[in-house]
Amino acid sequence: AAMSRKGRKLLVDSLTRSAKHFTKSEVECLVKLFDTLVAKASSQFAGAGFDRTVFRDTLYNAFGMTDDAVLDRVFSTFDKDNTGCITVEEWVEGLAVLLRGTLEEKMKYCFAIYDLNGDGYISKEEMFQMLKHSLLIQPADEEPDEGVKDLVEIALKKMASTYLLVPFLLQDYDHDGKLSFTDFEKAVRDENLLLEAFGPCLPDIK
Repeated sequence: AAMSRKGRKLLVDSLTRSAKHFTKSEVECLVKLFDTLVAKASSQFAGAGFDRTVFRDTLYNAFGMTDDAVLDRVFSTFDKDNTGCITVEEWVEGLAVLLRGTLEEKMKYCFAIYDLNGDGYISKEEMFQMLKHSLLIQPADEEPDEGVKDLVEIALKKMASTYLLVPFLLQDYDHDGKLSFTDFEKAVRDENLLLEAFGPCLPDIK
């Protein structure tokens, strides 16, 4: 829906305060981009936002994020009120963390992506589901799931980096077979590469 000049100014001012990491002019650009994306979306949200398909296409084209399972989780993390629609506030505030977030903010964001059921832990099953989609399985492998299960076990013991396949010292510190945020945070602070241990959910530097 069309917004008055005064209404837009108030919106931009509010988002500049809440998003923290963007300047006012950057927020203005992101709001304009939001309007463009809304115009591409289906009309079911009455101009209030855009849907999962537009969101995924945008992150794919802008940031080269191609993992469908991860993109679905990123959408859910942005869509804080769980309406299936990304509002302008969710768009700007979500991008503030995705693109400019502090290490603390990105740890919370990545943990939320991997915590599929939102119970505050990353379980073996959740690790399996995320890694299963992220790993490239060779066609000759007869039991690709077994390889993923093995990697989950390694991750729980040493939290191997999925991409470098180098064992790091991120551990299930309390030995309960799942990772709490405390486990995750401790490991990522020791080795930042572990931030995306279970799937690529941040844009690359470029």
